[in-house]
Order: sequence, then C-alpha cells, then structure tokens
Amino acid sequence: MDKALLKDIVLEQRRIQESLDPGIKRENLSSIEKYFFLPHSIVISGIRRSGKSTLLSQIIKTHYKDNYYYFNFEDERLIEFKAEDFNVLYEILIELYGEKKTFFLDEIQNVPKWESFVRRLQDAGCKFFITGSNASLLSRELGTKLTGRAIISELYPFSFREFLVFKGFTVKKNSLSLTQERALIKKNFNEYLRGGGMPEYLKYQDKIVQKRVYEDILYRDIVVRHEIKAVNSLRELSLYFMSNMASQFTFNGLKEAFHLGSPNTVKSYADYLENSFLIFIINKFSYSLKKQSVAPKKVYCIDNGLVDAIAFQFSKNKGKFYENLVFGELKRRGGEIYYYLTEDGKEVDFLVRQDNKASSLIQVTESLDADKVRTREIDALLKAMNELKVSRGLILTYDNEEKIQASG
Repeated sequence: MDKALLKDIVLEQRRIQESLDPGIKRENLSSIEKYFFLPHSIVISGIRRSGKSTLLSQIIKTHYKDNYYYFNFEDERLIEFKAEDFNVLYEILIELYGEKKTFFLDEIQNVPKWESFVRRLQDAGCKFFITGSNASLLSRELGTKLTGRAIISELYPFSFREFLVFKGFTVKKNSLSLTQERALIKKNFNEYLRGGGMPEYLKYQDKIVQKRVYEDILYRDIVVRHEIKAVNSLRELSLYFMSNMASQFTFNGLKEAFHLGSPNTVKSYADYLENSFLIFIINKFSYSLKKQSVAPKKVYCIDNGLVDAIAFQFSKNKGKFYENLVFGELKRRGGEIYYYLTEDGKEVDFLVRQDNKASSLIQVTESLDADKVRTREIDALLKAMNELKVSRGLILTYDNEEKIQASG
C-alpha cells in the first residue's frame, strides 16, 4: 500500500476513535477485564454493528488512555492491504505515536494471514485487542498461529438489562413489586421484544439501519468473500431462516424448496450466515451424535429487531419473538443449547447442557391462561424431566408467576 495514504488513514481513524461516544458500559467489559494482565490476545467477535468498536473504546478510555495503537481494517481504502503491509503500518504507528505495547485492531479478519503479525509481536511482549465479525475465519486463524494464546469474548446486541440502562431506567431490588416501576419495565420490555438491541438502531430509531446491516452481511461478508454466484438463492434462503425463526427444518427439505444442487450447498450457505452471526442453528438433543446430525434442526436469529425489519410481521408471530429472545439470552449465558423431543414426540423449546449434563429445561409461551396451552406446556416438560432425570423445569411467560408441582 501507499505509505502516505496509510499514514492519513491512521491519523483519521485515531481522531474518530478518540471522539467516539463510549456509550453505556457493556456487560462484556467486566468479564474481559480479568484477562488484561495475561499475555493472551483478547478477541471480541460478533455481528456487525453490535458495538465491538465501542467496547474497544471503553477498554481504551478506562485502562489505556494514550498508551495504545488503534487501527480499523473496515475501510474501503484498505482493499489492497496485504500481510506484508503490517510492517509498514507498524512503522507508521511508531513514527506517529512512539513505541507502545498495546494494539487495538478492528475487523482484522479482512486481512489474510493477520495472525502471523500478531503472533510475532505477541512473542515480543505486545498485547492485542482484536475484533472480528466472522466466527469461522477468526477461529481458523486463531487455531493455527495463536493456539492457546487468545481468549474469545462474543459480543451480542444489548441484553434487556443493557437496554434498560440505555433507556436511563435503573432497576432496583424492589422494582418488580412496585406497580408503577413494574409497568415501566413491561413497557420497555415490549419495545425491546420487537425492536431488539442493536445499539445503532436504538440510537436513531430508523429501520434502514437494520436493513443496511443485513445487506452488508449478505453482500460484503458472504457474496463477495465466498464468491457466491447464486445470489438470489442465498438471499431467499436467508429470508426463509429469518421468517421461520424458532422453527424446525432439514437441509434436504430446503434443497428441494429452493432448487439448490445438494443439501451440502444449503449447509454451506447456512454456515456462511451462521459464521456472520446473523443466525444460529441448534440440534435436537440426543446422546447419539448420529441421531443429532440427521434430526431436523431449529434456527434462531441474532436480534428480534432485524427480523421485524427484514422478515415478517410482529403481531402475527409474537410467540416466535418470545422464543427467539430467550434463545439470545441463553447464548449470552453460555452452555450448549438444544431443543428436545420426548419419546412420544412432545417438544421442549430448550435444553441447556453444562458440564456434560442437562442443567435446564425451558418452555416459552406468552401465557398459560388457556387450558389447552397449559396442559401442552406442562405435559411436555414433565415428560422430558422424567426422561432426562431433571428435577426442575422452567416455563417462561410474559406475566404469569407460579410454582407448579406435579408427578412428584
């Protein structure tokens, strides 16, 4: 790359970074801070516009002040940037800011073989904070040159707790028992349920923000990077997944529906969408990995607001939005997530495994007021609890609170 251009980009990006609004404190910050004094690279991955750059800014302002280098590879002027240009970049950074030991590198997966540069300077005692929006690229590269020398933190759109902070609402210990505060929490929850937690959308309240994120993922992250020729098929498949969140599917069934060459093509497209953090695909739980692989999958989306902007009407699919919201919270909390079918075919929405055993069985429904719904949800949960030897189950609703004891 032209050195003068690269120098201009460094200066411009530094000015932008220093003026960036740090926003609300992200929950990830607390979990990341304990690793600051380790020599490992800190890798923050997540969907586009989920706040990764803002989180870097919070880390910088809280802990590093002026003692750092910053560079963002998500810049169209860097289209020609190659691995050999890292040395030129490093030279420019030293020339402009003196010798530093801490690097903040945004969207680094755009540069092939970036991990070699990081490893070399890591060996020389440098600390790296790295962001990326492609799970596969990051994991593949981290697994080669940086094996055992990186700590990954996945950043999701705002949780409901972060959403309330963004709205300026403080939850106190007795908030849920006070009528007025409880009503305000529910009002905010209804907004979050539909609008999701993408920070930029919440700031501007314009759905064009969500649509632009979606288009960038499809075209910049997938079509261009993977040289996809059947663009319409990819687009239709993506829209299908988002329009059928919390629903079962098979790769073979989608192959027939979209006239794609083979189930492997469908799976490849699904992998691209999942690696970009747009969707998540989970298996039916079984102790047999073979049975897991052949059973129908279920799909979820990263954010309800994206679904509302891109896919289908909220009012007709409210139950799906509830279930998708719960999935997102389970992802934040960690553990392996599955759905479960009992031996007689009753479905339980979520089975969470931790330490190689089922730790949670969860049903999601808007209400238990209807006898038919109540019977269906409880019967499926009881059956699954008996089969898996789990003593407690959870039914998440909008506004019911009750302890149910049945069958011991």
